[in-house]
Amino acid sequence: MKELRQCYPKSRMDAISLEEKMASSEDKAGSSRSAQMALIRCKDTKPEMRVRQALHAAGLRYRLHDHRLPGTPDLVFPSRRVALFVHGCFWHRHPGCSAARLPKSRLDFWEPKLTGNAARDRKQHAALEALGWIVFVIWECETRNSVKLADLAAQIRAVKPTRQQRGKQESTKKNRASERKD
Repeated sequence: MKELRQCYPKSRMDAISLEEKMASSEDKAGSSRSAQMALIRCKDTKPEMRVRQALHAAGLRYRLHDHRLPGTPDLVFPSRRVALFVHGCFWHRHPGCSAARLPKSRLDFWEPKLTGNAARDRKQHAALEALGWIVFVIWECETRNSVKLADLAAQIRAVKPTRQQRGKQESTKKNRASERKD
């Protein structure tokens, strides 16, 4: 944080030193950008952890990152056949969100990449729905709002468990009850 504060110009003379610092940092940009991009994770991100904590506290149980399903949803509720994606606003192009803006540099790279991400998301959601799954998406900016998380938990809870799963749960309860009697 200290270096960031030093980079902001306080006067005209500081602005010149800022330009010199930026020019020297451009030489290191290739290796530092690669290191920065390597830190971006696809699992266990902060927004995902917020959603997981809120849903678990609401009494909902889930599976993580089911690779058998198209798109590998972040959270899966198999008994309800619900797949939940926690999308980053920038990476998945959240409409109307300020975090979803395009970068100013390298538009020839970023525009097709981010547009492709959004197109792939639509394709994966359609594939899940074709398999009979209900798809929910919560955006990164919404994970900071406890009301949105509570609404999400209520929406998921409103989906009734499928008949097949309900039968399995009832038979499991009967088995446990008979084991206790013995």
